Amino acid sequence: QVQLVESGGGLVQAGGSLRLSCAASGSSFSMDAMGWYRQAPGKQRELVAVIASAGSVTYADSVKGRAAVSRDNAKNTVYLQLNSLNPEDTAIYYCKAEITVLSRLYEYWGQGTQVTVSS
Repeated sequence: QVQLVESGGGLVQAGGSLRLSCAASGSSFSMDAMGWYRQAPGKQRELVAVIASAGSVTYADSVKGRAAVSRDNAKNTVYLQLNSLNPEDTAIYYCKAEITVLSRLYEYWGQGTQVTVSS
């Protein structure tokens, strides 16, 4: 069973930075895309950043220029560096990993880590 464990959330002042980590375990297969999503109270879950196995990245417009997603394939770990934080970044941040086995796509989610940005 694939498990994703996030870490690095917490309370941050506006203008500050944080780095989230997500380690995947339990898979005999390499991870395909890995990424970060977030869900603020009363809002739908939204994409923050995703990185493909080959390294191409996609960012939400709301974090472009402030975020950097990276991965360590040897460790099955994905990271999110988010700078210039503002209260609108307050949300639960979820890690997602995709694995393709025999042409079938499987998606796995972490339990989420709370990020709170104080003004």
